[in-house]
Amino acid sequence: MAVKSYVLIEAEVGEAKSVSNSLTQLTHPEAQIVGVDTVTGPYDVICLLEADDLNKLGRCITEGIQTVSGVKRTTTCLTVQLN
Repeated sequence: MAVKSYVLIEAEVGEAKSVSNSLTQLTHPEAQIVGVDTVTGPYDVICLLEADDLNKLGRCITEGIQTVSGVKRTTTCLTVQLN
């Protein structure tokens, strides 16, 4: 079963555009970045991720997204299906 999450990203001051551009180019062998949006509010960039399981998703965040230059902090929101 696939897992999806929204990763809310705080960027260093003046780095939102650079972070967003870097994330659109980022690839990771265990997860797919489905979308990247630069936003206003308490976060600067929101990224939608999909992976086969939670561990793969976590590795994409810690080994991929959090290593992008200009990323200050991330908050991960897992999606749920309320049937």
